[in-house]
Amino acid sequence: MARTKQGDGQESQGAAGHTPVWEIGQLANGMRVVTTPVPAAQSVSVNVFIGVGSRGEERRVNGISHYMEHMLFKGTERRPNAIVIAEAIEGAGGSLNAYTAKELTCYWNHVPYDHLPVAMDVVADMLLHSKIEQEEVDRERTVVQQEIRRSKDQPGAWAGELLSRAVFGDQPIGWSIAGTLEIIEGMQRQDFFDHLERWYTPQNAVLSVAGNTTHSAVMEMAARSFAGWSGAAAPRFLPAHPELGTPRVQAEHRDIAQCNVAIGLRAVSRTDPDRFALTILNNILGRGMSSRLFKEVRERRGLAYSVGSSVSRHADTGTMSISAGVTPDKLHEATTVILDELRRLCNEPVGDDEMTKARDYAAGSFRLGLESTMSLGQRAGEALLTLGEIEAVDDVVTKLRAITAEDVQRVARRLFHSHNLAMAVVGPAGDPDELDKLLVL
Repeated sequence: MARTKQGDGQESQGAAGHTPVWEIGQLANGMRVVTTPVPAAQSVSVNVFIGVGSRGEERRVNGISHYMEHMLFKGTERRPNAIVIAEAIEGAGGSLNAYTAKELTCYWNHVPYDHLPVAMDVVADMLLHSKIEQEEVDRERTVVQQEIRRSKDQPGAWAGELLSRAVFGDQPIGWSIAGTLEIIEGMQRQDFFDHLERWYTPQNAVLSVAGNTTHSAVMEMAARSFAGWSGAAAPRFLPAHPELGTPRVQAEHRDIAQCNVAIGLRAVSRTDPDRFALTILNNILGRGMSSRLFKEVRERRGLAYSVGSSVSRHADTGTMSISAGVTPDKLHEATTVILDELRRLCNEPVGDDEMTKARDYAAGSFRLGLESTMSLGQRAGEALLTLGEIEAVDDVVTKLRAITAEDVQRVARRLFHSHNLAMAVVGPAGDPDELDKLLVL
């Protein structure tokens, strides 16, 4: 067991002084451990983040990070199948799951605080001792393929997949997290062991525990549970190519009632100084029922039931996307109205009242999103893995509240350009060439 340090963020505990929001340590094998104590909580969340997602894959095995996520629930020597693994956590009243993203995979469980030793042991057992038998690989292959088919059957979700292709093109960050039916069909047992050896190393992992526990207790359990884990440092992701995909309009015709529209653009990375201004801009544009897109597209014009925008940040790039569902005869009008709102943010400073509301919404929703031990554990673990540090909550709020109308307009002008726009449509989509002509700012 190696160094331990307190988090920079502090929260007042009254006259008695202050307690750290988190504490960070490192095991002898290089695995980082962060604990966020919540003494009044009835639960603990245990989260292990691995620094690999679809962006770390070769085309031949695109989707293996997600497939691996499935396989590590299939059995170890001590817990020989998925049922025994699930019962170990659910039998304690808890829950367990995992997810895969572009740049990370996370395995988590959430249990009553007095069951922390079991929770830690289960996740370590899965990571270090999964059997990954060929029979289970073949059985789970169908399950993963069904998940891909389900996503394709949901027009809104599939528009998001197509938008990723349009924004990033044919490079790992633009590929599907789940892979394709054909690639999944070809994966074999050795591919999983190769992936584990390359990426699943203690230096490329973070254990994040939040809830009713102490850092010393977590470090002791982690040292026991992960003692046998070793491996070299993981490779780095390839830098993202700066060009949009070709074509930048991805349209898939379906005989359904709505056009599911997604408009996207390259945005900022998770360390870019403009990330806080973009958060405020996104709130003004398309987050919530008081956003400009909701008011203009839905309330004033009645063009869509659902419309909104979101931001994703990665190591060296990011995306901003706008989604809506419209009838085919309103597709061109809705696209034009959305682009008008982008243009307006470039040309007109946001008023004082709207800026105040946007800052309050950003700060308030950020704080409210950290109410549970799960959310605290997730935030701390992801930040430590991807950034190497955890920004104090109060510091984030201060930076959000410091954003000005000039900052928002500057970032809008930085990002909103005709050459930085892409689009995906699933439904009675019309002519992609005609849609491409609409993407002008």
